Amino acid sequence: MKTYVTYAFAVLLCAVALVPAAAKSSTIESAGTDVAIALPLVAGGITVWKDDWRGTEQLFFDTGLTVGTALLLKQVVREQRPDHSDFKSFPSDTSALAFAPAQFLWDRYGWEYGVPAYAAAAFVGYSRVDAKRHHWWDVAASAAISFGYSKLITTEFRPTKSLYTDLEASPGGIYASVHYTW
Repeated sequence: MKTYVTYAFAVLLCAVALVPAAAKSSTIESAGTDVAIALPLVAGGITVWKDDWRGTEQLFFDTGLTVGTALLLKQVVREQRPDHSDFKSFPSDTSALAFAPAQFLWDRYGWEYGVPAYAAAAFVGYSRVDAKRHHWWDVAASAAISFGYSKLITTEFRPTKSLYTDLEASPGGIYASVHYTW
C-alpha cells in the first residue's frame, strides 16, 4: 500500500510540474498554496486510512504548533518581504503548513511517505520564493520549525493489527503477500 501513496504524491507533483515554463509566478504561487493546503489533508487522510487515530492527533498538534509558531514569529520578527509589500516575511506560514505534514509523514510512516511529501513541500517553498513573498531562509526556518516539533511530538507508527495483505503489480507479474506479526 505504501506504493500507492507514493504514486499519489508523484501524480500530484507531476500535475504541478506540468505548469508551462512561461507561466506567471502567480500561477506557480497559486499552485504552491494549493499544494500547501492539500498536504495536511492528504496526511490526515492517510492517518484515517491506516486507522491511526493517535497519528491523527499527533498530526493535528504538530501542524498547529508549527503554523502557530510561524504566525507568532511573524509578529515578533519584522522582516520585509522581497516584494516590499509588508514586514511579515519571516518565517513562511504557507511553507510551515506544507512542511509540518511532510515531516510528520516521514517520522510516523517512514521515508516512503516522507520523500514524496517533502518533494511537494519543497515545491511550496519554491513557489513562495519565486513569487517574491519570502526569502529562502524564511522557507528554511519553517522547515526547521516543523522538523523540531515533529521530532518532539511524532512517534513511529506501530500497527495494532497482526494480519496484513499486500498486492503489487510490476512488469514481471502480480505479487500477493500475507504478513502476520506476533
